[in-house]
Amino acid sequence: MIRFGLRLTLASGREAAIRLAVMAGAVALGVWLLLSTLAGVNAVDGQVTRLAALGAHTPSDGGPLWWAERNGEYHDGQSITRIDVAALAAGAPVPRGLPRLPGPGEYFVSPALADLIDATPADQLGDRFPGRRAGFIGDAALPSPDTLSIVVGGTPEFVSQLYGARRVSAFPTDAMGVPVAALDLILSVVAGGLLFPVLIFIGTATRLSAARREQRFAAMRLIGGTPRQISVVAAVESTVAALLGTAAGFALYLALREQVAGIPFTGLPFQPDDVTLGPLMAVAVAVGVPVAAAVAARVALRRVRISPLGVVRRVTPKPPRWFRLLPLLLGIGELAFFIGRVPDSSNKQVAVFLPGLLLIMVGLVIAGPWLTMVGARVLARRAQRPATLIAARRLSDNPSAAFRAISGVVIGLFVTTTSVGIIHTLTEERGRHVDALSAATLVTMFERGPQSIPAPVIASLMAQPGVRSVTVVRGNPERDGDYAGLALCADLARAPEYGRCADGATVAWVHEDLLGWRTTHGAGIVWPAAPLTEAQLAELPVEAVVTGTDGATATLERARTTLERAFPDLRIQPITERDRAEDQNSQLAGFEQLAAVIIFASLPIAGCSLAVAVIAGLTDRKRPFSLLRLTGVPLAVLRRVVALESAVPLLAAAALAIGAGLLGAQLFLKAQMDYTLHPPSPTYAAIVAGALLMSLAIIAATFPLLRRITGPETARSE
Repeated sequence: MIRFGLRLTLASGREAAIRLAVMAGAVALGVWLLLSTLAGVNAVDGQVTRLAALGAHTPSDGGPLWWAERNGEYHDGQSITRIDVAALAAGAPVPRGLPRLPGPGEYFVSPALADLIDATPADQLGDRFPGRRAGFIGDAALPSPDTLSIVVGGTPEFVSQLYGARRVSAFPTDAMGVPVAALDLILSVVAGGLLFPVLIFIGTATRLSAARREQRFAAMRLIGGTPRQISVVAAVESTVAALLGTAAGFALYLALREQVAGIPFTGLPFQPDDVTLGPLMAVAVAVGVPVAAAVAARVALRRVRISPLGVVRRVTPKPPRWFRLLPLLLGIGELAFFIGRVPDSSNKQVAVFLPGLLLIMVGLVIAGPWLTMVGARVLARRAQRPATLIAARRLSDNPSAAFRAISGVVIGLFVTTTSVGIIHTLTEERGRHVDALSAATLVTMFERGPQSIPAPVIASLMAQPGVRSVTVVRGNPERDGDYAGLALCADLARAPEYGRCADGATVAWVHEDLLGWRTTHGAGIVWPAAPLTEAQLAELPVEAVVTGTDGATATLERARTTLERAFPDLRIQPITERDRAEDQNSQLAGFEQLAAVIIFASLPIAGCSLAVAVIAGLTDRKRPFSLLRLTGVPLAVLRRVVALESAVPLLAAAALAIGAGLLGAQLFLKAQMDYTLHPPSPTYAAIVAGALLMSLAIIAATFPLLRRITGPETARSE
């Protein structure tokens, strides 16, 4: 029977060849997308592991290597990873990615940062790293080709005095210690959002011409074929198509792997070597897709196995029941329950929020047929035209089949809406305090403040083009709160954009950075007087140096370089509120890239599923449609039937998915951060509308096929 099945599949005419080619092509596209998605998840894990090479290390009281990571190193909004090292002995450990440790006056730099240093005036960047370039940091320690990293060699006396300096004895070989719980959460949801549409697409492709094949196999039963023989023949046809498609999908993946590496899933492109599949994953796809196709073919022929007349005696399937809503309601309830009860660790938060979001995703798929049935019955009761009534009756008779093709759209839109809602709200909440003044203000904070700032440093800053003011803020350990700093009113008078002193005051209470954290700031502020003299103020340690500029990149970077060279032992390098906000939102930017990937991948995938389903439906119903045309039904009416059967569940499911996504985002934000959801931007609405219009266009593209397959000759031949 296997040989007979191969002959029917490969040598039974044009119709069989076309069906095999379409099925194999659809499976190939689905397998490529599936492999690319899985490889993308592996690539993110590879990024985290590479990040650990220069970020996670094992401390030791007697380690032979001094190691100090600098915080807040920036250039034009781009974060730079800087590490200072000093070896105490010849056997000091060397981290992955470095050929050796740099000595005093040497540094190893990433290729991207080397290019940036070469392209930037030295007084804006290169002068921060004195010494000579000893070589480059290897890919093993670079999460992305665009990573900006530098390892600077120094003397033990210098590096040991840097803030956070420690002695280390070894480096881990994995990502141990890297906080990836939040990343795991978003990746799990995103992977689900991408994999669901892909798997649905593959399943839809393997069901092409299901009704026609059932009729053919029923005829074989009538001439003596056993259920086992029919199942073998059906499995052979689907397996051959799946095998060809799987092989083509692997070929596409290998050919386009480097292009996939350039997609910034996390805001940065991947190293090409990270976009890879593990052996088990590759075998699972290579074996799983053909096996799943064979199982789907066997399940699809259940009526034929019961009786050779089972295809003819078609009955309406049992309608879905209301309890399909339970998983969806459980997911919503699970997220709502944890409002005000957020766990205290990242791992526990993943364990809490991930099941809730996945329950909603699965619940939407399970509840979809019931909701489709309810909508179709409402549409039938209100129908005033034949096309509307025919479409509504067909949808209500088999809502599961109607919803199956657009379930990928539901998952894609839900994940996209949830991600965009969370990201947009966090960005709005965390970036609202950055204005022109705070973006142009460079703040240098001191952990162990000096008694005074050398006059040449201030003079050098003031001499630079674009620098408007330099204000020294001193700290008072006896006071904490909104006004924890002290400044001389004579200095404040030269920086009126930050406010003014109360009349008659010599010293004023001020914010440490003259800006405050999410508070009102600017020229209208009146700083309260402090009961100190100028001499008493001079006895207090310096807390910060606030440099006012015109906001130009060159001005900020020259001032930053001057301050870093003057004070090399800073805990946090000179920083603006723009730098701080971008640093806080860097991971959000990566998540936003993931949301964009979902929009531009899952929705087109779902659109392809819809196209395959529409074509399959037209092929399976070409005889009844032909008979309707013979009885005088205009072709335009049949087109409206097809459009309504596809568009009504698509638009209804989209509205449901968007509503569920916004609700899921609100519950997550309220439970996790006590934020209220900000409506997504018009850009998101435009993207979603465009994706839905694209899906409707796919439906319209099938209309020419309707004319060709519903002519009188079809009715006669059937």
